[in-house]
This record gives sequence, structure tokens and C-alpha cells, in this order.
Amino acid sequence: MTENVKQALHHFPNLSYERTHDRLYIMLNGEKAEEISPILANVFGIRSFSLAMKVPSTIEAIVEAGLVAAQKEIANGAKTFKVEARRNDKQFPLISDQINRQVASVVLKQTDLKVDVHDPSFRLIVEVRKDFTYVMAHTIIGAGGYPVGVGGKALLMLSGGIDSPVAGYLTMKRGVEIECIHYASPPYTSLQAQQKVETLARMLSQYQGRIKLHIVPFTDLQLAIYENCPESYAITIMRRMMYRLATKIASQHHCLALVNGESVGQVASQTLESMQTINEVTKLPVIRPVVTYDKLEIIDIAKRINTYETSIQPFEDCCTIFTPKNPVTRPSAEKASKFEAKFDYESLIEDAMAKTETRVLRFKEIEQDDDLF
Repeated sequence: MTENVKQALHHFPNLSYERTHDRLYIMLNGEKAEEISPILANVFGIRSFSLAMKVPSTIEAIVEAGLVAAQKEIANGAKTFKVEARRNDKQFPLISDQINRQVASVVLKQTDLKVDVHDPSFRLIVEVRKDFTYVMAHTIIGAGGYPVGVGGKALLMLSGGIDSPVAGYLTMKRGVEIECIHYASPPYTSLQAQQKVETLARMLSQYQGRIKLHIVPFTDLQLAIYENCPESYAITIMRRMMYRLATKIASQHHCLALVNGESVGQVASQTLESMQTINEVTKLPVIRPVVTYDKLEIIDIAKRINTYETSIQPFEDCCTIFTPKNPVTRPSAEKASKFEAKFDYESLIEDAMAKTETRVLRFKEIEQDDDLF
């Protein structure tokens, strides 16, 4: 997790870090806490964190800092508190309970706060070390989940719609690092559509520090499909080609699974029969985090992670621009294979692989782009 935090905060050069068995301490060294906190809150594996004051390890300094912290919480509407002291330095002349009482006594005398040991508005934390003490009160809730990377790496099929960024977010929350693959079909898909996908990838990168985006030219394959296959099977075969390409990219970049934003019954190509026929072309596990979500539930998450407004930008991707009028909802693998045999898709896949571009993107770069759309 420490490396993930460092990646997320790479553009703050003055930070320094200290890791203990149960905590990570970040020394600001002049950097602004209000700029760092929103970024840190999006790093998976962090349940919560606090902004701490570093003071000399004397009871006078500790009490003074505790009062300052309490007054800040009063300004935020706090009514009750509890002091929790921990002595890492056992040579400190007061035991934890005595520290608790002395700090609480001053806070009670100089503020209107009341003590509530069971359900306080805030906990005033005191960590006593030999050379200094940390005093903290305000707790910021983090993203939770598992640190990204502990669950391996997967390849996200990032279309530019609402669903796939949400799928990527939920996958990372379970500790799985992601890379992204996107299929571009110029001139039928626009540069703006590709820029939209890059923006979405950057947005997702804030949860793991940086992200790789593989852009695959899909035009020739897509045209070959529509020239050689019945229109009703076009989406099925197109998805099979995407899975074949994704499997090869995943193998090259040591990804252990594919991820997409499919939801059962949401569109014709997302019936169980379609999924089974499409899955046939890969041996990799296919993770579908939103498979049982309805559209409104997916939209709620997209809004929460701020990808929704970008996803609804009106730039079509290759999945929507050639959508057939009557796609088959129960395709068979036998028929799909029969139609695919009419053209040399293997050489087209190899050509697309050779022309694939890979970009490494970071969240901070969004602010540096003057004109994304």
C-alpha cells in the first residue's frame, strides 16, 4: 500500500514517509494538507486517516495541542469527545490514563464539550514517542477495500461508456491492479471518443497511482466482420474478436483476467447465452463486477466516482457506431465459428496487435490538458 500512496502523491516532492507495523505516517514538509487529503482518500486499502500535530513530548505541549484540536472539532459541530492516549515511549512519566485525564480536564474546562466514552463526536488521539508526540482528532474516511496489486493484475475493456469505468473501480477496490484496453475504429470513431477514454483512464488511475491504456486499431477487423458475417451475429463476433485481442494483450502484460462492464440483460449481447458464446474464445477468467446491477445502480456509482459526466459525452465508440437493428440474443458458438471461418481474422488480429499503442496515464495530467473534448 505504501507504494500505491507514493504513486498517488508523486507530484508532491517534499513528502517523506515512515511505515510502522500498523500505520503509515506522511510528513508534509511544507506541502498543503488540503491538497493531499482528497487524493489520499481515494487510495484503496486506507480505511481512514487523520491530520496530526507534531509537538514535543511534554504534558504541557500535549495538553495545548489537544485543546487546539478540540476547538477545531467544535467548529465542525462536535458536542462530545473521548481522549485516547498511547505511550510508545514507556519512559514518559505519565501512564496513558493519566494523559487522558489531564487532556480531558483542560478541554472540559475551556470548552462546552462533554465526555462520551461510548459514542463520541470525535476521538482525540495522543501518540507519545520519545522525541515527539502526535496529537490528532479529525478522522477522514478513506476508500477502504484492499491495496491495489495484492490481488494480481487484470485487463479492463474500457469502452468509454458508463459501465466499464465503474467495473474498473470495483475491481481495484478488491485489490486487483488494472490495465485498460480500448478498441478504436477511425475514421468511424472520432479523436474525441479516444480522448474521452483517455480521460476516463486517468480518472481511474487516481486509485492506483498510474494506469496503462492499450489502444487497439479495430477498423479493419470490424469492416471484415460486417462484410463476411450476418448482421445479426456482428456484435457477437465483434466481441469474440475483442476477447481474442484482449487475451493476447493480457498475456503480454501479465494480466491474469479480463474485466468488463457487462450486466445481464442490459443489451442484446449481454444475455447468458451471448456471454457463454463470447467467452469460448478465451481461457482467461472474465470478471464482471456489475453483472447483477441495474443501470441506475451503476449510474449512482459512476456519479460518486465522478466518471458519469465524462462517460455521457456524445462521442460514439466502436461498440455503438455499428450496432445492428436485430442482434441475435441467443447466439451459438458453432454458428459464430462458421461465420468467422469466412475470413482470415488471425492475420487481422496480428496486424492490430502490431499497431497497438500503449500509454501510461496519471490522474494529475487531467488538469494539464487544455482541451479534452
